[in-house]
Amino acid sequence: MSSPIPTANIFEENPYEGNPNLTPTQAEVLWEYAKLAQIIKLVCSKTRLLADEPDEMLVARLRSLEKKMGLVLTLFKASVWGVINEQQIVEPSYGYTEQSGETTLQR
Repeated sequence: MSSPIPTANIFEENPYEGNPNLTPTQAEVLWEYAKLAQIIKLVCSKTRLLADEPDEMLVARLRSLEKKMGLVLTLFKASVWGVINEQQIVEPSYGYTEQSGETTLQR
């Protein structure tokens, strides 16, 4: 088994340098993989923090948006209701009547 790689200074010092079993190119490649692995660990920990704890500022902004959307929906419904009522008053209804065998259109 291999010994764990120190992560405190992984970005500053190559822990594989000077290993007799590795060529300098192999040591450089392994160092790049170690740095990449450390970055991925950092990203994973940050995403876990974001997923576990809700962002209070974002929650407050979403609450404000939710209230505004409720107001917009209420105003939209009121507008539609007003337009429907206005159309019923302005536009007279059309009806058909039969007088002496003829069908006529009345306003």
